[in-house]
Amino acid sequence: MTDDLPHPLRSDALDNRQRVLAAARGLFAAEGVTVPMREIARHAGVGPATLYRRFPTKQALIAAAFAEEVRMCHAIVDEGLAEPDPWRGFRLVIEKICVLHARNRGFTEAFASAFPGAREFTSARERALAAVAELAERAKRAGHLRPDFVLDDLVLVLMANRGIRATTAAGQVAASRRFAALVLQALQAAPHHAPLPPAARLAPGAPGEPAGRGAVTGDARPRPWPSPRH
Repeated sequence: MTDDLPHPLRSDALDNRQRVLAAARGLFAAEGVTVPMREIARHAGVGPATLYRRFPTKQALIAAAFAEEVRMCHAIVDEGLAEPDPWRGFRLVIEKICVLHARNRGFTEAFASAFPGAREFTSARERALAAVAELAERAKRAGHLRPDFVLDDLVLVLMANRGIRATTAAGQVAASRRFAALVLQALQAAPHHAPLPPAARLAPGAPGEPAGRGAVTGDARPRPWPSPRH
């Protein structure tokens, strides 16, 4: 009989965990992973002690909050590698990785940063970089990718993609798709001007700037991007 009774403490604990994760995902997506833990606890409606009881470190919270994005990153990489056409596989990874990162600023920061003990992000980053390196070599041999492409160019692409600011989430994704299309045309060995995806309404710049100017912004300082292990 006792085993059939509800367990309110366990239910409360699970509820608190979900509220913390929801608050963390929202704040990380909007403001990046530098959001203080106390701010996450406040948005979740729990005390700091409860937050740290569920997630003893910020790295643990970041890993839990972005578990789905890491899974999607792995799926994108696998899909690109399985594509028999080398240029199509390379293009698929660039396009989908850009959109994935455009949806969540915090994931880009976590993906690009060296968090001690954050094996999930180290693994996701290395798999993505290794896949792009392999796909790039295939596309170069097929004559589709310009021969001077290097992995650091992917870093530049994601850094620029991270700086896109749009007025809506849908606009953010649309702007990222258009940006990826422009990048891919520039990376082709013999570029041709295929139609671009529709333009998106970007966030306005600072007061006094024309609309759209300053919409692509971001920290230009390089971040640590370890090369994939071989």
